[in-house]
Amino acid sequence: MTIFKHLLTCCGISVALTTLSTLAHATDTIKIGSLYPQSGALALLGQESSRGLDLAVEMLNKKGGLLGKRIDIVAADAVNPTQAVSEAKRLVSDNVVAVFGSYASGISYAATPVTELAGVPYFELGAVAHKITNRGYKYLFRSNPNATLYGQSVVDTLDTLIAPKMGLKKDDIKIGIIHEDGPYGTEVAAAEKTKAKELGYNVVQVLPYSAKTVDLSSLILRLKGSKVNVVLQTSYQNDSVLYFRQAKAANFKPLITIGAGGGYSLKDTATAVGSDIEGVFDLDFPQPSIKPDFAPGLNDFLTAYEQKYKSKPQSGHSLANYVGALAFFDIIEKAQSTDKDKIREAVLNYKKEPATSANGWGFGFGEDGQNVSSEFYVMQWQNNELVTIYPEKFAQKEGIYKK
Repeated sequence: MTIFKHLLTCCGISVALTTLSTLAHATDTIKIGSLYPQSGALALLGQESSRGLDLAVEMLNKKGGLLGKRIDIVAADAVNPTQAVSEAKRLVSDNVVAVFGSYASGISYAATPVTELAGVPYFELGAVAHKITNRGYKYLFRSNPNATLYGQSVVDTLDTLIAPKMGLKKDDIKIGIIHEDGPYGTEVAAAEKTKAKELGYNVVQVLPYSAKTVDLSSLILRLKGSKVNVVLQTSYQNDSVLYFRQAKAANFKPLITIGAGGGYSLKDTATAVGSDIEGVFDLDFPQPSIKPDFAPGLNDFLTAYEQKYKSKPQSGHSLANYVGALAFFDIIEKAQSTDKDKIREAVLNYKKEPATSANGWGFGFGEDGQNVSSEFYVMQWQNNELVTIYPEKFAQKEGIYKK
């Protein structure tokens, strides 16, 4: 009997110690949610994006964490909007103080009503659809530029940089806009069409398609039949590769092709497409290969990335997520709280000038939570490398313009 009581006492002490240890760990950490497509068709850039958040957290934890506590990441895999909703609910129930994500606009658009209703701040680091931030939400904030600016920037680049350098006048140009039919592609394309018409360009085709399609041949024949000589495409990787392969098969050779990020920024796309990628223009988040003179912290990011993943970054998505995450962690630190209203106040008061972050972005937020000091850079594929050609202070090389 004495032995039995002794065992019970020991067990009680053990349970108590375990409970105390767990509670101590809980009070010494801050949990954040990480919501990205880690599998499925969007996994390549979803994983690349989440790497930026992971590196930001690791860097902060080495420096003492956030608000004096270690940051713990609770990861969620959101393959599609339905799964984004269920995973967002799981993160909220796990008592994360904020959710970071999400790369894909459809995923962000689906997940953010869940966090807004729960009063959990959502920090969007990569999805561009304008409609994400125009719903009047109080606790949704975005560090990257949106789709409206994306489309406008593509056409402005054509108008002020590419067409003049190639000696083309507006009457010489027939624009064909092709895009995946999700929120990302649809909004970028709409902004491109509006801006092009405002500037007096002839938009002869606007053709949506499913990003899952396996055949773009009829779309390409319509472009060819309309004598399109400037193609603006908003796409992911698979549909980017498909377009180039089927355009080559149809002997369709526009004078100018401009991609709006996604697949156009990936080395894997260039490898699959081959020599036909040469000279193609691309607008996207700043690439890790920009000049570091006006991007303080870029070299630290590159060193950390290569040490952890044993390779160079696959695109600018990891850098954009890293920069955005660090800004939002800085905002929480300035708020000195994880209270949602104090975070919102700190977001709206947060200001950083351009050329003061690792990708050159500045920070300043509107009432809708959108950062108005981030922008897209202009790149071009040259000798199988994606090089930045504008803005000039970040440019690695000058553009090549075939007349």
